[in-house]
Amino acid sequence: VFAVNGFLRVATALDIGLSTKCVVIPKEMGMCHNIGYSEMRLPNLMGHTSLAEVILKSTTWQHLVHTDCHPHVRTFLCSLFAPICLDTFIHPCRSMCAAVRDSCAPVLLCQGHPWPASLDCERFPGDEDMCLAPLARDYKHLHKVLPKPTCQNCPAVEEFFTHKRVLEVFCDSNFAVKVKLSKKRTAFEDQEYNIECQVEFITQGSLLPYETQSMIQQWLLINEKCVERMTPTHRPMVYLLVGNIEEGIILVKQIYHWQRKDSQLTLATQKWRYHKCL
Repeated sequence: VFAVNGFLRVATALDIGLSTKCVVIPKEMGMCHNIGYSEMRLPNLMGHTSLAEVILKSTTWQHLVHTDCHPHVRTFLCSLFAPICLDTFIHPCRSMCAAVRDSCAPVLLCQGHPWPASLDCERFPGDEDMCLAPLARDYKHLHKVLPKPTCQNCPAVEEFFTHKRVLEVFCDSNFAVKVKLSKKRTAFEDQEYNIECQVEFITQGSLLPYETQSMIQQWLLINEKCVERMTPTHRPMVYLLVGNIEEGIILVKQIYHWQRKDSQLTLATQKWRYHKCL
């Protein structure tokens, strides 16, 4: 059973003829693994004719998939870069494109890139044709709706502080998360980051530690320019991100550099358990 079945709207589809071939989705295309099928059509719907070209062009989109900017972002991109190997090409519907674009374009813009002309939603078929449509189910009733990270200005990293001042900031905040960041080079000479989150404490009650962890990882992926500033070298750096959740949006207010020799943050997190806010 293909994972795309739930997305299909049935009608007539375009015959792709005999000019295409089926190939195994390459291991370098991590975003299109575990999607319910393992073979793709070449050329694909982006007009890429070789696997080398597909790998090169799709790699730039893997980061957007990791931000989880829309529930269908992976389905949408993989339907274009690694279309399922059937007798006909199955395009994404215009409505799926528009939904993904509306959620993910702000994330791209945050990283300095506009929504590309090659993904203009007008090029995709209307929902009355055979295409991949957004699932009709209302996810809000099936899943807990978590606060969303957003693009924001990077707060200045604070190097000097007292544990008393940090406790005051904790009292005015919804979360504080310890984060370890490091930079690595990829095969394509791009910068990538290892992001490890460890929840030191949570004050907002309704969120579980792994939910907070997931949200902060998303915030870091979306605000990549901030991560870039926090990782000037390839040496791992540890920070404490402190912030609020306002109207369903995650806002990081303070970033503290957690240095091994610095005991103030350790002291603050230890005292927090017994601390009474004014």
